[in-house]
Amino acid sequence: MAYEGINLYQCFSKLFPWTHSQVIVVSGTFPNPCGHAILNAGGVGGHYFHIAGDGNDRPYYMDEAGYRRCLKENRKTELQRKSIKITKPDAMQRKFDELASQDWLWGVLPHNCATFVETLVKAGGSDTGLYTNCPALEDWK
Repeated sequence: MAYEGINLYQCFSKLFPWTHSQVIVVSGTFPNPCGHAILNAGGVGGHYFHIAGDGNDRPYYMDEAGYRRCLKENRKTELQRKSIKITKPDAMQRKFDELASQDWLWGVLPHNCATFVETLVKAGGSDTGLYTNCPALEDWK
């Protein structure tokens, strides 16, 4: 099985550098034309978070090396990386801790990787998001 990162079964004991967040879109694997959304905290060399479409599972965490490994093993390429403005990093951390402490029910388009990222950045005070929840087919607004 290709590397997705480390499942989060507990909260981290530190505040992530959410004020330097980026939304990343990578290519999808067949038959998924929508690609995949990943949240980065801290920029290159920082922390990467995402949810994978494998049923009812916890979010995943990766460092920079893990992110590169994930791309390689899943045969994905980075399509888009957008810096986003986070005005409430403490609220974003609380939402992250909440999401990391529970299973995420994958719902294809209505409740997917893009929804996971949008939920976090909205908690952080950003209005960025997607209209279709299909990250590879549109730009983050």
